[in-house]
Amino acid sequence: MEGFIRDYAQFAKLPAPRLENVRWEHFLGQLRSQVEFRLEGKPDDRSGRLDVAQLEQALLNLLKNAHESGSASDEAALALRRMPEGWRIDVLDRGSGMNEAVLSNALLPFYSTKRHGTGLGLALAREIAEAHGGRIALLNREGGGLCVSLVLPD
Repeated sequence: MEGFIRDYAQFAKLPAPRLENVRWEHFLGQLRSQVEFRLEGKPDDRSGRLDVAQLEQALLNLLKNAHESGSASDEAALALRRMPEGWRIDVLDRGSGMNEAVLSNALLPFYSTKRHGTGLGLALAREIAEAHGGRIALLNREGGGLCVSLVLPD
């Protein structure tokens, strides 16, 4: 219960992002020191404009979900791509994916299919993406698994 209250307080009081220019290579290296994932592609030395702590929290939640999806541990992956409107970060797994009902509710606060889930991880990731002026989308992958895409502006 204490963890739930702490998570809810963090969700309810999300401050405005403190944007700074951050080299993606450095950011992903720091993220990798906290959670295991396979990096698809190689980020160049470009920078994104982001709140490091907030985006780190969003991606930790998404990568944790990828590890808990039922896919092999080496199947949790992250891909970073430059898009015309900014940056796209995909967190990928090869778990069971989500049915349509779950896909339509997964980003809502307190909605969870996990026995001990709070339903705040994906909702917090959505809040962080939107606070950065971006968006989040979930889609099932061909061949099984889920892709959670964060699109962030420059």
